[in-house]
Amino acid sequence: MKVGISGASGHLGKAVLEEIGTRSAGTELVAISRTPYSKGINVENRLGDYNRPETLVSAYAGLDRLLIIPSADLRKGVRGVQYVAAIDAAVAAGVKHIVLLSALGTRKQEEPANGASYWVAEQHLIKTAPTWTIVRMSYYAEAFAHEAQMLAGTGLLTGLSDSRISYVSRDDVAAAVAGVLIGEGHTGAIYSLTGPKSLTSTERAEAATRFTGKQFGFVVLTEEQLRGNMIRAGLPEDVVNVLASIQTAFAEGVFDVVTGHVEQLSGRAPRPLQQVLDTLLNNA
Repeated sequence: MKVGISGASGHLGKAVLEEIGTRSAGTELVAISRTPYSKGINVENRLGDYNRPETLVSAYAGLDRLLIIPSADLRKGVRGVQYVAAIDAAVAAGVKHIVLLSALGTRKQEEPANGASYWVAEQHLIKTAPTWTIVRMSYYAEAFAHEAQMLAGTGLLTGLSDSRISYVSRDDVAAAVAGVLIGEGHTGAIYSLTGPKSLTSTERAEAATRFTGKQFGFVVLTEEQLRGNMIRAGLPEDVVNVLASIQTAFAEGVFDVVTGHVEQLSGRAPRPLQQVLDTLLNNA
């Protein structure tokens, strides 16, 4: 079986390649990205650029299964176009099974909401691909760690309301996605990958305190205040719009979901946020 990872040069793409390489020695792996993958495992490298659709059909040729990971491009409308181009190229290339990485709570939204591109992608996949699986993920534990480090000088986590979030580690997402790509019985399934617990705002502040060694609290802001803070910090408009929409999703409870899908797909329980943070500290 030949499995391709589109977006292989990112952190998640590399983790999925390594996970499959460890667990399924008989699987042929193809790393597809704008830049070559250079890890030690046996991987075929192919050029595939979401912004150059003409490169994608040849990149996806001969694949039995393909994982499509979204790009980090936050410009309004861009990821939706990239997703559609990748799905169309995979179908044209004859890929037998397409696995799409999406986000918790995906529903019909308009740009510049962060979830808009995921909705476009999911709907196009379902309508277009002969065989598919959708994997929705919660918010990265590693993203929380980065946020805590960035805000250590302020000692404040902020949000639009007190909320609960089921952070999931990147490695657990990679292990679960690998389980879909090398396993059977996932056709037409929509999975939700979460951590083992939804953490309150207070619990997140306590985790940030332990991780950074700086005392943290949590403050509720209006959206106007939240946007103003980000603009004053020099963030581009597209980034401000995406981060504000994520905070809205937090406040709406979109990420207050806990499932057993990580363990079901990977064979191991997801790690709690504090364990992920402790590991990051130990590896620093």
